[in-house]
Amino acid sequence: MDPLGDLLDGVRAHTAAFCQAILDPPWGLRIDDGAPLALAIPFSGHAWMVPDSGEPVLFQPGDVAIIQGPEPYTVADSPGTRPSVWVRPGNRLFDLDGVDITTSAKETAVSRLGRAEGSTVLASGTYQVSSFVSARLLASLPRLVHVPREQVRSPIVDLLATEVNRDEPGQQVVLDRLLDLALIATLRAWFARAEADPPGWYRAHGDPLVGPALKIIHDDPARQWTVAGLAAATGASRAAFARRFNDLVGQPPMTYVTHWRLDLAAEALRNTDATLASIARQVGYANAFALTVAFKRVRGATPQQYRTLVGS
Repeated sequence: MDPLGDLLDGVRAHTAAFCQAILDPPWGLRIDDGAPLALAIPFSGHAWMVPDSGEPVLFQPGDVAIIQGPEPYTVADSPGTRPSVWVRPGNRLFDLDGVDITTSAKETAVSRLGRAEGSTVLASGTYQVSSFVSARLLASLPRLVHVPREQVRSPIVDLLATEVNRDEPGQQVVLDRLLDLALIATLRAWFARAEADPPGWYRAHGDPLVGPALKIIHDDPARQWTVAGLAAATGASRAAFARRFNDLVGQPPMTYVTHWRLDLAAEALRNTDATLASIARQVGYANAFALTVAFKRVRGATPQQYRTLVGS
């Protein structure tokens, strides 16, 4: 798997998170669901994303927004419109009096499908970022990503717009998968902008020397990699490969290997009950002691201390 694929692997749309709203102006939604990552697309009409700090951003039909949480923000027909609906965890909707209006609001939206002229049809999905590894991806993004429709070089937005109007068996699974694909297509478009400053690991993916090296590191982190071995696998001299890798990725090859292994170890420590010895073997360390030394040197805590901390 390539680096972007690995970093996205822990980001998945969840079944209860998809929402479609049909909104008549003036309208305003206060998003306070605590989700670490959300994606939103106005299929018709427009929407303003209004962060609590920073400038409002206008989204036209087909534009895609990626918003990092968990801080709340507002979505409205105008930057000055006050929210009348609060979106809470679990995609629950509340009015200004604190009354749960989730059921009635969704029934209204379903009954109006196909009759939304003059309204904004806004589709959104939230993502639970369960992977420690995926935090590296989020760290490379601004709080609000805006990608115009014409820059998303994929038919995925049209497919999503078509699917939300269906009521067929398996629809939720299809919507979840389409949301995942929309996220990937939007991130590709964001990093491909002329003015983009993507992280080194993303830029290096397309390099004929460093790209293949990153892929084999991610495919087999437990292998006893050396700079010479990676260089040989890419057909370059050791010196040329090391220099190219450092220039593109921003760190030496073996530093990257170490950090990637420790990211994977941290992920296993947080999400599994595997023994330290087993995790060490999975990520390329001879034994638990070797992993402990490396983990404490880089992260400032032992694996056991880390597991206790994230499990509390």
